[in-house]
Amino acid sequence: METALSPHTPLLKFSFLGSCFASKLRIWRDPFSRICCSSMEQRLKPKPKKIEYVERQVSLLDDSTKTSSSGLCSQIEKLVLCNRYREAMEFFEILELEHDGLDVGCSTYDALVSACVGLRSIRGVKRVFNYMINSGFEPDLYVMNRVLFMHVKCGLMLDARRMFDEMPDKDVASWMTMVGGLVDSGNFSGAFRLFLCMPEEFNDGRPRTFATMIRASAGLGHVQVGKQIHSCALKRGIDDDNFVSCALIDMYSKCGSIEDAHCVFDQMAEKTTVGWNSIIASYALHGYSEEALSLYYKMRDSGATVDHFTISIVIRICARLASLEHAKQAHAALVRHGFGTDMVANTALVDFYSKWGRMEDARHVFNRMRRRNVISWNALIAGYGNHGQGEVAVEMFEQMLRERVIPNHVTFLAILSACSYSGLSERGWQIFYSMREDYKVKPRAMHYECMIELLGREGLLDEAYALITSANFKPTPNMWAALLTACRIHENLELGKFAAEKIYSLEPEKMCNYIVLLNLYNSSGKLKEAAGVLQTLKSKGLRMLPACTWIEVKKQQYAFLCGDKSHSQTKEIYQKVDNLMVEISRHGYVEDNRTLLPDVDEEEQCILKYHGEKLAIAFGLINTSHWTPLQITQAHRVCGDCHSAIKLIAIVTGREIVVRDASRFHHFRNGTCSCGDYW
Repeated sequence: METALSPHTPLLKFSFLGSCFASKLRIWRDPFSRICCSSMEQRLKPKPKKIEYVERQVSLLDDSTKTSSSGLCSQIEKLVLCNRYREAMEFFEILELEHDGLDVGCSTYDALVSACVGLRSIRGVKRVFNYMINSGFEPDLYVMNRVLFMHVKCGLMLDARRMFDEMPDKDVASWMTMVGGLVDSGNFSGAFRLFLCMPEEFNDGRPRTFATMIRASAGLGHVQVGKQIHSCALKRGIDDDNFVSCALIDMYSKCGSIEDAHCVFDQMAEKTTVGWNSIIASYALHGYSEEALSLYYKMRDSGATVDHFTISIVIRICARLASLEHAKQAHAALVRHGFGTDMVANTALVDFYSKWGRMEDARHVFNRMRRRNVISWNALIAGYGNHGQGEVAVEMFEQMLRERVIPNHVTFLAILSACSYSGLSERGWQIFYSMREDYKVKPRAMHYECMIELLGREGLLDEAYALITSANFKPTPNMWAALLTACRIHENLELGKFAAEKIYSLEPEKMCNYIVLLNLYNSSGKLKEAAGVLQTLKSKGLRMLPACTWIEVKKQQYAFLCGDKSHSQTKEIYQKVDNLMVEISRHGYVEDNRTLLPDVDEEEQCILKYHGEKLAIAFGLINTSHWTPLQITQAHRVCGDCHSAIKLIAIVTGREIVVRDASRFHHFRNGTCSCGDYW
């Protein structure tokens, strides 16, 4: 039934789709039925309100009726109406064992389809379908469409396609279920090929048909196809439909045409919550965080309903903007709008607070969640790990296992990172080995990277190298970079040079690795080799951008460059830095002129005393209360001299100072850092 198009057809060959689509439109007649193209559910009988069944708890049949075929069927249908899908499938199991299926009718199979879809049970799909076939039941078109829908929704696309091809009769619901399933499974070109084979009498041109094909265009990432379908929608006069408009916004966004996306949004007659969410997400996707946040405030002021998805987007925007105050406002809105226990939004909030050093707030949000999934646990475990609280991360991981939440590869990345950041060698190796043995999770390069760092922290560089070479895949640049960092810390020049060469062959334009090698040479006194690295950087045209540091004071962000004198309080800031240097000198501070490490260039060496980190801390000390912790964000990894200085500044000021650099979080308290001086 398909056309001769290959699955590898270049995207440009889809330019003919618009003309085909348009030609179909010219002979499309008015819709001939009330069947909705993209949803089989429209043909079901109206369901009673769920709350009636929750409160009344539909009574089960007595024992005499439970054992009869008709009694079991009735019981299955009632349980499905109450959304008690698992119990319904248990009754179906009794039906399988004790009856031949002759008395099972369309309504029971309809209910079983809903149960399988609700549970996303592949095993249930196969059992129900096999029972239907073996019992000799002859389904009509409606039941066959429901069975097709069941296979599609549970991801059995090969079986669904085989069934679709063998169906003797098809209607618009059959075609659009299959096309929609191909779109949902990511087979966008296959969806277009099947759509173009669709008989003309079934092409009713309804809004959801357009929305489905627009989604396929978005998946292809080919904006010209999407524009042609948009043009057809305009001619058909359905471009103002909310489904179509939101699909167009999403399509233009994914194809990189943010202006077109905003144009569609501006032309929406009724700006719904979904429409606002779509345009806000579009701007956030392309990095326009401030514009996205501004749109959120416009949405709020317009009176549109804010939902949990809106707030989840805003929280992620706040994470990118490093705006704690805006995040707190989003948190308040979450509670105010009745989503205080929503799993998706609260998981985003846990992730935000974790990333910005507020682990107490993250834990508070996590503890108040009524339901948690593996993503929620991953966010909390990763947060504790990033902040050097490896022991707590391990406790949370063990609690997660006790609650029978199955860990995935992200969970293991979070807990292994926590072990490597905190030097929990023995526990890290236990977890690494249990991945494959106990949880059947194949270790990936990122997991090996954690173990290499763990070995490097202990100075076991030969073992770290052996682990790289023993991996059953090609070592990645990050694996070699972890070894290079370990060589820099432990001043192993030869192995460090070897690791650097491996990195350069894989990522010749990534400058941070050149800087690490440069400082390895500097710290080892190999000035000639260091000069050679600098010459290589110049020949490649690589130059490091000035290291920038941010601090938020009284809801406003302030940025500092090395030697920055652009601030209105410059005189006070520099005086404060000078005073701090005098104070910490009494505690043993000596300016470290040996290295620029990790990511500081030559020009910054001469003004080491006035690095952006020191200026930002001085500014924060001047403008905040003495009991307030300071939190700064550094674009590069903090240099060795600043790291030593901040530990002592934390002593003389009695402040907690949190620095988030390009490597990890550093919590400075009482002269120590959570990273253990390994970063």
